[in-house]
Amino acid sequence: MSNTDSFIEEVTEEVRRDRLFGLIRRYGWIAVVAVIAIVGAAAFNEYQKSKARAAAQNTGDALIGAVSASDAETRVSDLSALTTESPDAQVVADMLLATHQIEVGSGADAAQTLNGISTSAPDTPEIYRQIAAFKAVLANAKETPIAERRLALEALAGAGMPLALPAQEQLALLSLEEGDVEGAITQLQALIQDAAVTSGLRNRASQLIVALGGTPANTAPVLADQ
Repeated sequence: MSNTDSFIEEVTEEVRRDRLFGLIRRYGWIAVVAVIAIVGAAAFNEYQKSKARAAAQNTGDALIGAVSASDAETRVSDLSALTTESPDAQVVADMLLATHQIEVGSGADAAQTLNGISTSAPDTPEIYRQIAAFKAVLANAKETPIAERRLALEALAGAGMPLALPAQEQLALLSLEEGDVEGAITQLQALIQDAAVTSGLRNRASQLIVALGGTPANTAPVLADQ
């Protein structure tokens, strides 16, 4: 009986082994393809990472090279010719370009560069757009009518906007530019009482109120400057 059981077990094991080999011969290619796909995906991922690192390094080197020129005119020329593979890196390059355009007295060109950022591709972070729009107003202020500047700043000064307080400060300065001293003081008083105002901005506004003959309102504790 024992020999019979052993024989049956051996036969059963052989049958299982034959079935296993049959399954491997029939479906083994699927496992091979899966392994190749996994290895290929990993290799492609590493290639993409390496490519991104190389692009970032090349962009960084190009930016450093452009801003290292001895004179501002050359820096403007080099930055104008610079293109990057990353939208975020291009924003940085354009911000630098606008800074040097202002340095050489080309406020209109700087405003155009900055407006290009504020109206750029939808995937450009909103904070970049806001900063660019704000700086564009200041870049060509002398050549831009007050009404146009006010319209642009009011769009930035709305509740919840990231640059609302600096925009409100500029709106107060516009009122002062128009000769509306009382209006400017009122705007500055509202500004220094805003719960989100930084100490630096509140100090500037308070000093201007005093210079205009007013008295700064009592204020709550303010946020420290970043």
